[in-house]
Amino acid sequence: MDQVKQGTDALFILLGAIMVLAMHSGFAFLELGTVRKKNQVNALVKILVDFSVSTIAYFFVGYSVAYGVSFFAGAETLAAKNGFELVKFFFLLTFAAAIPAIVSGGIAERARFGPQLIATAVLVGGVYPLFEGVAWNQAFGIQAWIKASTGAEFHDFAGSVVVHAVGGWIGLCAVLLLGARANRYRKDGAMSAHPPSSIPFLALGAWILAVGWFGFNVMSAQTIDKISGLVAVNSLMAMVGGTLVAVVLGRNDPGFAYNGPLAGLVAVCAGSDVMHPAGALVVGGIAGAIFVQMFTLTQNRWKIDDVLGVWPLHGLCGAWGGIACGIFGLKGLGGLGGVSLGAQLIGTAMGVGWALVGGLVVYGVLKATMGLRLSAEEEYEGADLSIHKIGATPDREVSW
Repeated sequence: MDQVKQGTDALFILLGAIMVLAMHSGFAFLELGTVRKKNQVNALVKILVDFSVSTIAYFFVGYSVAYGVSFFAGAETLAAKNGFELVKFFFLLTFAAAIPAIVSGGIAERARFGPQLIATAVLVGGVYPLFEGVAWNQAFGIQAWIKASTGAEFHDFAGSVVVHAVGGWIGLCAVLLLGARANRYRKDGAMSAHPPSSIPFLALGAWILAVGWFGFNVMSAQTIDKISGLVAVNSLMAMVGGTLVAVVLGRNDPGFAYNGPLAGLVAVCAGSDVMHPAGALVVGGIAGAIFVQMFTLTQNRWKIDDVLGVWPLHGLCGAWGGIACGIFGLKGLGGLGGVSLGAQLIGTAMGVGWALVGGLVVYGVLKATMGLRLSAEEEYEGADLSIHKIGATPDREVSW
């Protein structure tokens, strides 16, 4: 029976890893559909290569930083318990690789390729796993201190803060250091609209992400005996809440309609295992409102050129999810309890603060030493031709 249990657990978490791996194609198509046509190839290539660099960085460094597990052992050792530790690494890698995938959407259309890959290696190998270890592996005794201070540990079941808020606030740092796209905001105060190149591809990306999210959340149980249908239904309700509120507040804009469910799913990750479905619906709806209002504010009034709105979507909705877990997870609001609003505020603030420090240091150093941005000519030509030497739909033969 133990052997069956081990094999079932390995299969369970492997299926989760595959579902979250598929989400990275969602990141790619969401960005592809949002950017202008001259940057579509770059969107596709970035996500794939970022994931590859993330795999190397997390396998050799990041996973050990977070969990103290090294893979410098023989294959016989690694294959123990049906290779559960390996597929657990695979599963958590897909979370770690979401950090550069999130950042990619904010800095689209004007970032250099090489410096971003260096940033990916540092973020996934060092910055992200340090906070991951604090939240999910009792690193540095911080969870024990939070529990002693508030009566409960910081609870983030599937990464509202650990993954999404951290990625979104790092993305904000990168966006601010990079600056707005050329002619996006003119000196006379006028703004040039850069509408999405393909609503169908944008919608496809959002659908892939939404479907994969049920692996992201449900499989965060990591073993088959801890699987909970509550997590699945809470994810569904938050997705629906985010969609409906974003459609209403966004006045039927398809960009808001397809980012609304993602906002809800980001927010519900932390408390999806402790909330009542009605609470998850409210959490998702508030997240949808946060995204619409803050995306509009950052783009139009604050003139922050965050192309895919990664700071409102992941940074702010992720932080809201961390806090909401301490509200809607309470028994008084139909939740399972075992959470504390104080603990959630402390943990969320720590995640945001660490992301700001890490983002400013990593991208600040790269800007000072290598430069982050394409030249004006390269940006005008588009990242596809400037970096990859081919467009998404070449209308002529390429000559060498």
